[in-house]
Amino acid sequence: MVEPIVVGTDSSPAASAAIVWAADDAVRKGAPLRVVHAMHRLPYASPPYPIPGLDDALTRAGSQFLREAEQIARERHPGIDMSSGLVNGVPTRVLVREAERASELVVGSRGRGGFTGMLLGSVSAYVAGRTSVPVVVVRPGHTVTRAEVVVGIDESEECEPALAYAFEQARSRDCPLRAVHGWRLPPELYTGWFVYDLHEMQQLRHNLATGRVATWRARYPGVPAEVEVICDHPVTALVEASRDSALLVVGTHGRSGIGAMVLGSVSRGALHHARCPVAVVPSEPGGRGSSPA
Repeated sequence: MVEPIVVGTDSSPAASAAIVWAADDAVRKGAPLRVVHAMHRLPYASPPYPIPGLDDALTRAGSQFLREAEQIARERHPGIDMSSGLVNGVPTRVLVREAERASELVVGSRGRGGFTGMLLGSVSAYVAGRTSVPVVVVRPGHTVTRAEVVVGIDESEECEPALAYAFEQARSRDCPLRAVHGWRLPPELYTGWFVYDLHEMQQLRHNLATGRVATWRARYPGVPAEVEVICDHPVTALVEASRDSALLVVGTHGRSGIGAMVLGSVSRGALHHARCPVAVVPSEPGGRGSSPA
């Protein structure tokens, strides 16, 4: 049985964009789509002072959100295999729990409860990196001007799951892939005590990145793949690459990740500043998002 792609909705512009993205991905992958709205009563009422009719009002609103989401998905893909659920609970916990029975979780970048001007809401920031499956964060208003999947890589094996997901996305979209490796000059260079051949360092980085991608090129011979090595902060390199791309893929932890942190600094920076949808792929061994294609 193919596990569904789960998408959360609250009828915000970002949620509507997430519905479109999730529906397209479900059709490409031949997976069912499940739309979920979490009903969280706590912000609206406290037990000592109940609000008459609150439950009915929240239920009606949530049901309307789901109907709107279904309409968006079916107008785009009339024959899509789709289900929906109105679930009681805190949105972050509901979505993480739903992801346990999913192949992918899709959320909007900022819901109705966010502050205007914020690029990333609390729900999307929380769920990214806390599931065993890829989490895709979608911003409204993005227009794809270049059909290309970008994936951030480094020299560690922890980027392998992200590469697997990125190559599969490129295959299903029938588009090229660009693996971007951003690196910074070592601080010792500025002390004057060490001498570096910058061209040699750049070539070494390129060889490492090319070797990391070589296995996936062999597994996906139909996917045109290039490697780009940029001497700049990895976040800057990835954000720039995301400007006209269809999707940016990053892992949950980079080489400098700290165990107590859910997301590495590069993944978090990409989530906050990327111009296109961002897929955060778990790097932990054993996660469903880390299985090679």
